[in-house]
Amino acid sequence: MSILSRRLYSIYALLIFAISFFILVIPFMTIIPIKRWHKYTGLLNRIWARLFYTFIFMPVKIEMHPSINKCEKYIFCPNHFSYLDIPTMGFTPTNFIFLGKNAMEKLPIFGYMYRKLHITVNRESIRSKHNTFIRAKEAIDAGRSLVIYPEGGVITKKPPQMARFKNGAFKLAIEKQIPIIPVTIPYNWILLPDDERFLLSRNTMKVTYHKPIETKGMNLEDFESLKEKVFNVIQSEIDKCNENR
Repeated sequence: MSILSRRLYSIYALLIFAISFFILVIPFMTIIPIKRWHKYTGLLNRIWARLFYTFIFMPVKIEMHPSINKCEKYIFCPNHFSYLDIPTMGFTPTNFIFLGKNAMEKLPIFGYMYRKLHITVNRESIRSKHNTFIRAKEAIDAGRSLVIYPEGGVITKKPPQMARFKNGAFKLAIEKQIPIIPVTIPYNWILLPDDERFLLSRNTMKVTYHKPIETKGMNLEDFESLKEKVFNVIQSEIDKCNENR
C-alpha cells in the first residue's frame, strides 16, 4: 500500500472504531452500575473486536489451543508492539477484563468505561500498584480472567523482539494458583507500527493462544522461571512467524 492509501485506510479504520464504539456504548454504560452484569464485559469486547475487524476488511486468523476451557479463569499474557493489540485481545474467549495503564482513563467516555469495567495502574506509584494487585485478586475471585501485557506497554525499541517482562502477572498467577496463557500477536508491529505516524496496513491479523501453563504447586520463588518460560513461548512463536513471512 502507498503512503496515501495507508493514510486513507487509517482514517477509515479510526472512523469504524468510533462508530462501533458508539454502537456499543449503551450496553457498556448499562452494565457499569450493576456489578453482577460486569461478567458481560468480555462478551461486549468480543463483539466490538469482531465488528471492528470485519468492517475494516482485515482478515483475522485466530489459533487457540484446544485445552483452553472458556469457563475457566486464566491470566492471558500477550506481547505488545502496537496499539492494534488492544482490539486484537478483544477476541479473548473467556469472561475477562484488562489490566492496563491509567493513561486510558483520560480518554473521553471511553476512559470512564475503562476505569469502571477494567483495572488501571499508575506504574510510577507504589500505592497504585499495590491497590491494583488487590483489585486483580478480587477480580479473579469473582470469576474473571485477566489480560495483562507483561512488557508493561508498547516499550520495545526493537520489534519484533520483546522488552523484558514485568513481574506482576506471574506473581499474581502463582498466588492465585491459576494458569497463564501466553498469547502471540506476531504481525501487528507491521500492520500498525508504533512510529507516531499512525499508518495502518491491510493484511492478515493473527493471534495465537498457546497451551495454558499451570501454576498449581508453584510458590513465589518460582515466578522468575515462570516468567522466562512464558517469554520464550511467545518470542519463539514471533520469530517463527516472521521468519516464514
